[in-house]
Parts: sequence; structure tokens; C-alpha cells
Amino acid sequence: MTVRVHLASALRGFSSGEADVELDPGDGATVQRLIRMLDERFPGIGEPLRQASSVAIDGEIIADAQYESVPDGAEVHFLDMHQGG
Repeated sequence: MTVRVHLASALRGFSSGEADVELDPGDGATVQRLIRMLDERFPGIGEPLRQASSVAIDGEIIADAQYESVPDGAEVHFLDMHQGG
């Protein structure tokens, strides 16, 4: 299972400017699992991701998405506080 994660510009300081990251979270993936994986790869990014106002999964914006399922092949965007209305 592969998921493509897009990091908003405000988060790229944690990822040395990397905007798009491919992750393999396994079956039963959730946004929370993606955050843990990203925090392992880019230490310190987890807290701002947990506090993010919204996450978009395949174009659908979801508030409070921590426990939201992430399907195989999904594109996930962690949005800046001012994005996503």
C-alpha cells in the first residue's frame, strides 16, 4: 500500500523543503498512522500535523481527520491553517 502525502509550505521546514512524500502505512491506515510515520521520518513534524485544521484525502477536505481511514493509493494533503476554508 502506498500513499502520497503533500506537505503544505509551512510544514516543509521539517522536511528540508520536501513537498511530496511517499509512505507505505500498510493495511488499515489512518491519518494518525501517517502522522506517526512522518514524525519518525521528519522529527518534530508530528505536533503541527496533529494541530492542523484540516486534511484532504483524495480531494475531500476533512476536519479532525486523525482517525479517518486512508485508502491504498490515496493522495493526502495536510493543509495550512488558512487553507481549506
